[in-house]
Amino acid sequence: MFSNYLIGLREGLEASLVVCILIAYLVKTGRRDALKPVWAGIAVAVLLALGFGSALEFGSQELTFEAQEALGGSLSVIAVGLVTWMVFWMRRTARHLKTELHDKLDAALAMGTGALVATAFLAVGREGLETALFVWASVHAAGDGTPRPLIGVLLGITTAVALGWLFYRGALRINLAKFFTWTGGMLVVVAAGVLAYGFHDLQEADWLPGLTDKAFDVSGTIPPDSWYGTLLKGVFNFQPDPTVLQVTVWLLYLVPTLALFLAPVGFASGKGKVKSPDDQGTQPDDRPSTAPRA
Repeated sequence: MFSNYLIGLREGLEASLVVCILIAYLVKTGRRDALKPVWAGIAVAVLLALGFGSALEFGSQELTFEAQEALGGSLSVIAVGLVTWMVFWMRRTARHLKTELHDKLDAALAMGTGALVATAFLAVGREGLETALFVWASVHAAGDGTPRPLIGVLLGITTAVALGWLFYRGALRINLAKFFTWTGGMLVVVAAGVLAYGFHDLQEADWLPGLTDKAFDVSGTIPPDSWYGTLLKGVFNFQPDPTVLQVTVWLLYLVPTLALFLAPVGFASGKGKVKSPDDQGTQPDDRPSTAPRA
C-alpha cells in the first residue's frame, strides 16, 4: 500500500504543481478570463487518464490468461521506462519548470482559447497517463485481490492535491529539489520491483524462458500471507521465490539506475561545467508562485 501511496503522491504532486503554477500565473497577470479554458483542459486530461486506466483494467479481463500476462508484462516494462524517464527529467528540470510553463502559457494566451485548453491538457495529461499506466502495472504486480493498492493511490493523490492547494495559498514551503530527489529514489526502488514482476509475467505468458529456474525460495521463512511478507510485497513487490531472470533484471535495473540518480554530480551545463544538485539551489524557480488571495 505504501508503494502505491508513494506513486499517487509523487505523480499527483507533479500534476498539482503544474496546475498551481498555471493558475497562479493567470491570477497574478490579471487574466482570470483565461481560467475557464485552463480548467477545461485540466478536466479533459483527468478524464482521459481515468478512461485509459479503465480501458486497461476492463479490457484485460476479456483476454486469455496468457494474453493477460503478456499484456501486463509488456505494459509493466513500458511503465517502468516512462517513470524512469520522468524522475530523471524532473531532477534535471524542476528548477526551471515554472519559467517553462510561463513561456508556454504566454504563447497560448496570444493564440486564443483553443491553445489555452491544449496547453493545460498537455501539461497535465502526460502526468495523468503516466500515473494511470504505472498504477495499473503496480496494482497488477501486487495481485492480492484487495483494494489496498487503489486505496493507497487515492490517498497519495488526495495528499498531493492538498499539498498543491497549500502551495498555492502560500501556506507551505518545502525544498522541492530534495523532495523530488528522495521520492524519486524511492520510486526507482518501486519501479525495480514492478519491472521484475513484469518479466515474471512475460515468463508466465511463455514469451521468456526460465519460469521454473528459481533463484531462491524463502517462502518458509517469509510466508507470502504473513504480515511482514505482505508488507514487503506491498512496498517492494517482494516475491519469496523469484526466478533467476527476475533477480537478474532487478539488479541490472536498480543498481545502476539508483546510483546514477543519486550521484552527487548532475548534468553538464552550457560550458561543460558539472553541477551537483545541491549547487542548483531551490530559489526562485523551483517553487510555485504564491498567488494573491482571490
